[in-house]
Amino acid sequence: MTTDPLAWLVGLEGVPSGYAAARDGIDVMLRDRGLRRTSPEMTAESLLRGAHASAVLEGSTSSLAELREGAGDAVATDAVRMSASLLALAPLLKTAPLQAMARIHSVVGSASLDPEELGRPRDAASADRLRGVAELLLAPTSAPALLVAAVVHADLATAAPFASHNGIVARAVERLVLVSRGVDAKSLVVPEAGHLALRAQYESNLGAYRDGGPRGVHAWVLYASEAYAAGAEASPLRRDAAE
Repeated sequence: MTTDPLAWLVGLEGVPSGYAAARDGIDVMLRDRGLRRTSPEMTAESLLRGAHASAVLEGSTSSLAELREGAGDAVATDAVRMSASLLALAPLLKTAPLQAMARIHSVVGSASLDPEELGRPRDAASADRLRGVAELLLAPTSAPALLVAAVVHADLATAAPFASHNGIVARAVERLVLVSRGVDAKSLVVPEAGHLALRAQYESNLGAYRDGGPRGVHAWVLYASEAYAAGAEASPLRRDAAE
């Protein structure tokens, strides 16, 4: 019998209610605006907002307006380039997640890294961590897709398995999990913006995930449910979302 790697998290205090509320909020937002009335331009806008937020979390000082004009610093440019090809990798993430993660890193790092570093783990320990994330993505689980996305994000961000851009990769994979598992098939939620809006909590809870044992993991997943709610509010489907 295959063991569910996330079963221990599913019933922890606050987790079922937090993730049910986050998913309900996403579903209501998507339903109220009517997915049939959305457009590729809305998806592109969501991806651009996500690239901007992710780049800022990675140290960029570029504004969203600069990105709209095709400008921005190197980190922002890397994030935008990656976002443009991200959704095409959703099928690959479901069947060959190691390849999908390597491809994301290859695209985001293509302008700044040696070709031999693109898509490759830094060392044997990093390769093991990547295999662990891939196994998690392939394992049967009763955990909601949002919880899977949160854990995969934190695993990648804290392990830092690549030579650079690990935060951007982690947040890209998180978004891709939401797409590939049917939470947000058209990628209209902006989870990266949710993390940016809660930046202090985001960074402290990633530290807790890395160093705090089971309690730290619990703290991270509770935080992430709040971030997903904020990411839904940042969607271009919300007329009052920040521009």
